[in-house]
Amino acid sequence: MNRNTLYIIIALLVVGVGVIGFQLYQEQQKPSGVEIKIGESGISIEQN
Repeated sequence: MNRNTLYIIIALLVVGVGVIGFQLYQEQQKPSGVEIKIGESGISIEQN
C-alpha cells in the first residue's frame, strides 16, 4: 500500500471519529424534561 494512501485512510478515520464525537456531544446537550414556549402562535408544550 502506498504511504500517501495510508495517510489518507488515517485522516478519514480521524475525521469520522471527530464527527461522531461531536454528534454525541450535541445529543447530550439537549435539555430533557418539559419545554414550554410562548410565542406569536400561542403556547407550545413539548416533552423531551
